Amino acid sequence: MSGRFLQACRLQPVDCTPVWFMRQAGRYMAEYRALRQQHGLLEICREPDLATEVTLQPLRRIEVDAAILFSDLLIPLAPLGLPFDFVGGEGPRLERPLSTSADIDALRRFEPRDELGFVLQAIRQIKQELNGQLPLIGFAGAPFTLASYAIEGGHSNSFAKTKALMFGHPDAWHRLCGTLAELVGDYLVAQIEAGVDVVQVFDSWVGALSAADYTEFALPHSRRIFEIVGQRAPTIHFGTGTAMMLDVMREAGGDVIGADWRIPIDLAWDRIGHDRGIQGNLDPTTLLGPVSRMCRQVDDIIERVGGRRGHIFNLGHGILPTTPLEHVQMLASYVHRVTARRLPPA
Repeated sequence: MSGRFLQACRLQPVDCTPVWFMRQAGRYMAEYRALRQQHGLLEICREPDLATEVTLQPLRRIEVDAAILFSDLLIPLAPLGLPFDFVGGEGPRLERPLSTSADIDALRRFEPRDELGFVLQAIRQIKQELNGQLPLIGFAGAPFTLASYAIEGGHSNSFAKTKALMFGHPDAWHRLCGTLAELVGDYLVAQIEAGVDVVQVFDSWVGALSAADYTEFALPHSRRIFEIVGQRAPTIHFGTGTAMMLDVMREAGGDVIGADWRIPIDLAWDRIGHDRGIQGNLDPTTLLGPVSRMCRQVDDIIERVGGRRGHIFNLGHGILPTTPLEHVQMLASYVHRVTARRLPPA
């Protein structure tokens, strides 16, 4: 197995900086677009053979150091009693969003190993296909992000409904996020049992909160997930728009904290603390421009990292659908080349 990704998670020396990309499987790849012409997104997520194929697609084309399970953050919502689908051009849409305390209390508790067994089967198949050559990342959504989807019914710009419930009915909010935290923690443990080597907690929309509101309404529940996972596998904690709350995200947990592109990576690492790893943090739109500019931005990130142990190169969010595959390929190989370190003689 390529060890540099796991070594970086553990702050160990590496031969070069490991690289993987959020959304490294997806619409920017012709192979994926061809598959989507025949199968819906939820169908791919729920069919282990299809999820395995999509997970492996970028590994055949890009010099990455880890695979990430192809699934979706919202997959656990349906068995809770919150069915959803993906509406073309609009993203996920829930049939019956949460709006009252009674709705929250009516949520159905379930065993992830039973209701989400298709995800665990996909993990087992992917691990078999990887045959020890690359580690596999599993993931789940953080309570704030899952709760916001459940309340808004989809993506939101203002998160007005979410915050109205959070501020106006804090007891109901904490019951909801407590339920989600226990579910997500157990789900990630099940993924580890099935074979993933690392787990990432995505708090995609947590940047909508102030640091103080994060501390009050989100931190205790995210912390609970990391407590449940414990030392079973290395953990990555990622959110967007988090420049002013990286220190409190660290309090919640994560061996590695992800930073987006809105803060220089050295300043982000100072806020996180150098006893944790860091993941990031190239702006995804940089890959839409000239390769020369992309490489200059990479050079800046690498220079700011300064050779410290624990850096995992990634984008500050997912690869955009219009990104040229060739740019992703060049980016991965460039990072490896410019960070290559001479190993001591055997």
